[in-house]
Amino acid sequence: VQLQASGGGLVQAGGSLRLSCSASGRTVSIYTMGWFRQAPGKERENVAAIRWNGERTYYANSVRGRFTISKDNAKNTLFLEMNSLRPDDTGVYYCAAERTPYYDSQSVSKENFGHWGQGTLVTVSS
Repeated sequence: VQLQASGGGLVQAGGSLRLSCSASGRTVSIYTMGWFRQAPGKERENVAAIRWNGERTYYANSVRGRFTISKDNAKNTLFLEMNSLRPDDTGVYYCAAERTPYYDSQSVSKENFGHWGQGTLVTVSS
């Protein structure tokens, strides 16, 4: 499993960004996927996840209503649409896949995600 995140950048508060995660093989269609972020000096935290079959999505309270996770199985790509961005959304964003295909641990713990892409930096200025 190989994952590559892109789409980060510098945006003003209130703005929007769309992150993409390009995956190898059929990763997006068979693995539960998630987006995590890590702010300077803080732990990596899950912000959104989507079950491998698309039947469940999860959002952290801090992003619910502003962020939308989605995927395109045909393009094997995971997305994170981020709207109404705030300075505390700043961080390095990582896409990840759970360790086991066709499985949803229903947990947002990063320990359940065994496959990681490199991060993409999102900076939100006030």
